[in-house]
Amino acid sequence: MPYVITEPCIGVKDASCVDVCPVDCIHSTDEAPQYYINPNTCIDCAACELACPVTAIFHEDDVKDEWKHYVKLNEQYFDD
Repeated sequence: MPYVITEPCIGVKDASCVDVCPVDCIHSTDEAPQYYINPNTCIDCAACELACPVTAIFHEDDVKDEWKHYVKLNEQYFDD
């Protein structure tokens, strides 16, 4: 998974990242607390990271230690 959406997205859910994604890999539901990036379709272009107004999106290698569990949360969202 190249990019991961983390804690700052919760409660904000700004769709700027969705709008710039060239492969439509960022999804959510009305009930979900945040947006999630599909690791199987993300092309590692970084457009979402640059568009995020709350700095919630990081390359997987750059996710802060306290937010590492968001890597798994993003993966699990698409396991259903």
